[in-house]
Amino acid sequence: QVQLVESGGGLVQAGGSLRLSCAASGSIFSINVMGWYRQAPGTQRELVASITSGGSTNYADSVKGRFTISRDNAKNTVYLQMNSLKPEDTAVYYCAADLDSRTLLRGTPTYWGQGTQVTVSS
Repeated sequence: QVQLVESGGGLVQAGGSLRLSCAASGSIFSINVMGWYRQAPGTQRELVASITSGGSTNYADSVKGRFTISRDNAKNTVYLQMNSLKPEDTAVYYCAADLDSRTLLRGTPTYWGQGTQVTVSS
């Protein structure tokens, strides 16, 4: 089993920045890809960004150029640097992980964090 613990959410004004962190523990050998999803009220959960252990990244079009995903394999931690935040970025952000990167693209990763709220005020 893998445990994912997120931190770093909060309230920020439009145009501001936040950095989310997600620390993995447990059977970390079963992880290759880590990423972030988000879900706003009344919407489907969407993949925001993902990164493999080799450093390959993938971003949703809505966040390209504003968000950066990075990973510290030594610390088993993934980060999401969010800049130029917009009110439409308001959502609960979930960390996710799996051995197979395709599962994140499909929305079916094995491991999930508990979620952290990000609220962007206008």
